[in-house]
Order: sequence, then C-alpha cells, then structure tokens
Amino acid sequence: MSIQDASPPTPDAPPPPPANGGARKRAMRLLALLFLTLAALYGTYWHTVLRWRETTDDAYVAGHIIQITPQIGGVVRAVLVDDTDTVAAGDTLIELDAADSRVELDQAEAALAQAVREVRVLNARNDALRAEAAMRQAEVDRLAQDLARREEIARRGFVSKEDLAHSREALRIAQAALVAARQQLAANRALTAGTGFDNHPGVLQAAAKVEEAWLAWARARITAPAAGQIARRNVQTGQRVAAGAPLMAIVPLHRLWVEANFKEVQLGKIRVGQAVTLTADLHGPDIQYHGRITGLAAGTGSAFALLPAQNATGNWIKIVQRVPVRIELAPEQLEKHPLRIGLSMQATVDLRDSGNAPPAAITTPIPPRTAPAPSSDALEAARARITAIIRQHSAAAGNGQ
Repeated sequence: MSIQDASPPTPDAPPPPPANGGARKRAMRLLALLFLTLAALYGTYWHTVLRWRETTDDAYVAGHIIQITPQIGGVVRAVLVDDTDTVAAGDTLIELDAADSRVELDQAEAALAQAVREVRVLNARNDALRAEAAMRQAEVDRLAQDLARREEIARRGFVSKEDLAHSREALRIAQAALVAARQQLAANRALTAGTGFDNHPGVLQAAAKVEEAWLAWARARITAPAAGQIARRNVQTGQRVAAGAPLMAIVPLHRLWVEANFKEVQLGKIRVGQAVTLTADLHGPDIQYHGRITGLAAGTGSAFALLPAQNATGNWIKIVQRVPVRIELAPEQLEKHPLRIGLSMQATVDLRDSGNAPPAAITTPIPPRTAPAPSSDALEAARARITAIIRQHSAAAGNGQ
C-alpha cells in the first residue's frame, strides 16, 4: 500500500468508547437496584414488624431483699447459715442467748399464778363479808327487840333510864357495824363483779406480762420469713446485737421481675398487660423469657433521686428521661433458667398486644412459700400457757360471786 492511498483521519470523529464502559454502567444499575431492594425490604420489615416493637437494653433484674433483723437485743449464740445458702420458710437462721428472757418469763408466770390466787381470795372474801353482814343484821334485829321490850318495861318504871340509854347506844353501834359490813361487801363485790378467773383485770394484766415475756423468749430464735438465698451476712457468733440491726438478707429468687427503663418517647403505645420478650446477657440470645407489663412507675428515675435535678437554671440542657416499667416473669422460666438480682436484660414490647388487662389477671400466681409469722405462733403458745396456768390455780375454787 502506498503513502498516497492512506487517508488522513477526520478531525471531527469522536474517540472510540472504552472497552469497560458498559460493564461499569451495568454494575451501577445493579448496585442501585440492590439498594432499592434492600430499602424496600427494610421498609416492609419496619412496617410489619419494627413499628410494633419497643426495645431497650436499659433493663435489669429486680427482686425483694428481705432484711433479717432481731426484734430484741442480745448476744448471738449461734449462726446457722452463711452467704449463698438456700433456706426454706421457717428455717432457723440465728439463735440469741435466751437466759435472761427465760428468767423474766418465769417471773411473769409466777405473777400470773399469784394474780389468780388473789382473785380466789377476793371471791372467798365475798362469802365471808356476806356472812358478816348477815350476822350484823341479826345483831341489829336482836338489839332492836331488846330495846323495844326495855322501853315497854321502862314505861312501868321497872327499868332505869341509864339501862335504857345503854340499850339505845348498843343498837346504834350495831347499826353502824351493819352499814360498815355492807360497805365492805359492796367494795369487795366491785373488785369481782362481772369477772371470772380468765377476765379479771388483775389476771389480764399479769397475762399480758406473760405474753410479753414469752414473745421476748421466743424471739431469741430468728427464723426465715420466706424461702430464698442468704446474702449480705454480717453477724458473728458472740456478737451483741441491738433490736432492729440488720444481720443478713434473704433474696427469694423464685419471685423476680424486670425493671425496664424506656425513654419517654417510647412510652406512647406501651400499656399494662402487653407481652414482652426478654433475653439475659447471662444466658445469651438463644434463651428467651416471656413476661407481661404489670405497671409503669409514677415518675422518672430522676424525679425520685436522692438529689433531684434542678432544671430551672441558666445552663439548662434537655435530657431525655426514662420511666421504669415493671415486667413480671413466669416462675417456671425462672426455675429452668435462674436469674440473679441486678443482671442485665434486653426487653422488647409487642405493641400489637392491646394490653390494658387488670393486674390481677396478668400477674402469674405464685405458690405460697412464706412461713407463718413467728410472733403469731409464739403468741398462740403463750395464750395456751396462760390458759393452763389459770386453770391450774383456779380449779380449787368457784367464782363465789
């Protein structure tokens, strides 16, 4: 080919497109389509799922912390439990030295027996005073008859005026003695009228002293008011403790709940009775707890703080507040997957649940695991002992009223 045959390039012709331009456009289209698909999927998921949920990780396990305190002071004779021990309701936890209270109880029982015997004396004295009044009445009748005869004879001149004056004086003395005897009988009856050995004021007062001494003696044995685990034990054998001093605590791990702190902007659709799904950091996301909302706190956490916030200041900054929401857990779930007070939880509320159920209908029934009050048992035993003492010391006499 010659040089003359080569045609020069046209200056207005566009440059040839790069070889990868079409591939880049297709990639951009695919990427945009992917983003649109993900946005559509997320929008659908939010519309059907997320907008019906309120979630917070500011949630913690809560429960009752039962303080064990003595009702009387004394020296600790024995401590029968330690931290982390599990106890049942009614188990003995601590024993105090009961020697002094036993002595006081014996003195109170002796005073009660003496009071019953004094009532017996009062009842017997009623009979004696009644007989004395009858005797005084008979004497008055006799002297009145003697005086009448002497006055009849005196009119005939056979009795001196001196003898007649002595007879009248003797009658007045007898009448005065009769009045005194009747007053003594009335006074003694006032001490026993309408009462028996079991309801006489003196006996009741002595019985109250027995009850007080019996309770002090029984309270030397400190028992568990509920089933749970021992925590914060701070008492040792030989230590002198005062009434009301905290010695240890019992945590009923079968009766726990969750306090979830939701932001104020999340509370618009949260209602009592709504279902809640929870997970614990202790067991991981695979184990879920199912509970229900049983109540919303009356105020935010800052409102009940020891030093509440003072927002009326010049450098005020708005802070989103949180409100504690109480969530009940099912006991069977706690037994299967135990929790501890203070553990972190994540709570998700199902807003599709209308809630608004009364608390009695949504609270899971808990089997009773509390022991009878020790004071109630001791009081019943004290009253049985009082009845026995009264019967023993009043059996040999009747009311005599």
